[in-house]
Amino acid sequence: MANDKKENENGKLSRRDIIAGLAALPIVGLVGYGLLRSKSEAAKRNSSLLSDIKPEIQTGIPALIEGKTLRIGIIGSGGRGGYLMKALGFVNPDRIDEYTEKGKTDKYWLQYLEDFRAQENLNVKITAICDVFDKNADRAIAAGANVHRNGKGGAMDDAPKRFTTYNELIDSPDVDAVIIATPDHWHVPIAIEAARNGKHVYCEKPLSWSVAETYEIRDVVKKSGVVFQLGHQGRQTESYNVARSLIKQDVIGKISLIEVCTNRNDPNGAWVYDIAPEANEQTIDWKQFIGQAPWHDFSLERFFRWRCWWEYSTGLSGDLFTHEFDALNQILDLGIPNSVVASGGIYFFKDGRTVPDVLNMALEYPDRDFTLLYSATLASEKNRGKVIMGHDAYLELSDTLLVNVDPRSTRYKEKLEQGIVEAFKPIFSYVPGQGAVDAITSPTEKYFAGRGLLYTYRDGKAVDTTHLHLREWINCIRAGNGAQPSCNIDQAFQEAMAAHMGTIAYKEGRRTYWDAEKEVIV
Repeated sequence: MANDKKENENGKLSRRDIIAGLAALPIVGLVGYGLLRSKSEAAKRNSSLLSDIKPEIQTGIPALIEGKTLRIGIIGSGGRGGYLMKALGFVNPDRIDEYTEKGKTDKYWLQYLEDFRAQENLNVKITAICDVFDKNADRAIAAGANVHRNGKGGAMDDAPKRFTTYNELIDSPDVDAVIIATPDHWHVPIAIEAARNGKHVYCEKPLSWSVAETYEIRDVVKKSGVVFQLGHQGRQTESYNVARSLIKQDVIGKISLIEVCTNRNDPNGAWVYDIAPEANEQTIDWKQFIGQAPWHDFSLERFFRWRCWWEYSTGLSGDLFTHEFDALNQILDLGIPNSVVASGGIYFFKDGRTVPDVLNMALEYPDRDFTLLYSATLASEKNRGKVIMGHDAYLELSDTLLVNVDPRSTRYKEKLEQGIVEAFKPIFSYVPGQGAVDAITSPTEKYFAGRGLLYTYRDGKAVDTTHLHLREWINCIRAGNGAQPSCNIDQAFQEAMAAHMGTIAYKEGRRTYWDAEKEVIV
């Protein structure tokens, strides 16, 4: 606050001023820092500073490919599974009534409901549900029947059929494709079964729970020919695409260091989720939940907070680092790192968990001459963002984008000396639709919204990134001829191996290496 005030008194603009000014612009697009200082001569010169740069800004939403109605089975219909159904256009009638009631006193909830109802119909039908918790299954069945997006008492369609095991669901002739939103240790077994049976697969991240199964799922998907999409909806984030185009045009110079982070500070963010009062040994199929994991007696904490235990989870590296890795893989074509070191521990949440709540990793790319640093804590919300550091400038990235000049830049040396640009000040800013989306329903959604993982923008209109990601998968299925979505099995394999290298490094207290020729972690 003090620094912002001082800069304002000197007639300069703070980062907050820039964001506020850009947010007020009536159009979406790429603007120069100088637009906010248009009365000065320096601003006029600055406006043409990067006139040779051609940022790639996506416009519109790809048309939905026509075809027969796609019949989808949902395997795992809890929190994330429910959100995926919403992104497809299916919400429990109770939720519609909840949004309507809140909208009477809060305009943002009304907008939330309007945006959902305006979401394009993807020509899909939810025909099957499988969940080991009765409450989740029942709610998903009601949502799947709500094709008209009505509240209670409104017209409904045929209800999806509930299956007690994923094998039975996959065997159903009424299912063309499956969406997997189960705990991590179930991702690959279900995906393999689906692919072998010719069912297309959308699988939530991370790809895999173990290294060994990562090879198997890649081989099975490639042999089967099904369309596979990993649930990194950040692939649809507009600012990431802009960042990729700027990096390609060498706007920030040679990159030497990248920093990304996770910062959360509430029980929900640390996976201490609420336990449903309806949950007990009669309403949960505990044996099926355990699956390939070591046996443990029935535990509501382990069922609802499974991310806290290695037996079912991939921890911070698989659950949250993979979002950051995939974003940077999209922007920079990272691939699997040469080596990884990691440290951390259980420093705050002393609740019996085995996965760390603080994790630091360094991923080395000697062939690219840079390091990727990841730092995470589940007990502090200090915003540290994503920063790609180049010799000439550094790029700050979330749902917005800022390019700031380095004072020792070679590319901008002359302009720095002439006062055309200022060190550590933005020369490029991209702030699409700032402030347009406020009705988000949980701390987790707020966290992902701030990182560009909940909404993106097309032509200034907010769009659900998960809706776009599912839409891309569906379009590839209908297109046929080997069409591949943006986070296909090859991208998923890279994500999984990078995360596993970090997990092994943490658990074993050593540096892990990737043998690219043999494709093994050593």
